[in-house]
Amino acid sequence: MLLYVVTYDVSCDKRRKKVSDLLEGYGRRVQYSVFECVLSAAKFKELQKRLKARYKAGEDSVRFYPLSSHTLGQVLVWGDPPVTGMPGSVIV
Repeated sequence: MLLYVVTYDVSCDKRRKKVSDLLEGYGRRVQYSVFECVLSAAKFKELQKRLKARYKAGEDSVRFYPLSSHTLGQVLVWGDPPVTGMPGSVIV
C-alpha cells in the first residue's frame, strides 16, 4: 500500500464533477482538486483505468504522486486536514 497524492485540473464542469466523485470513492479530499489515497497496486491500476475514461487528453491534467512511508514522515502540513496515514504508520 502506498499513499498517492492525486491532483487534477479538468476544464469541463461535467467531467470535473465525475473525476471528483470518482476520487471520493478512493481517498480523502484535502483541497479542491487534491486527494490523498492509500491504495494497493491493484486499486491504483483500477483508479487509473477509471480516471482515464473521464480524462480528455489535450484539455485535462491528472497527476499521481506516490509517497513512501519514509517520504510521508517528511511531509509538512499547515492547517487542516492532516496527511492521511498509511495503515500501520504513526503521524506525530
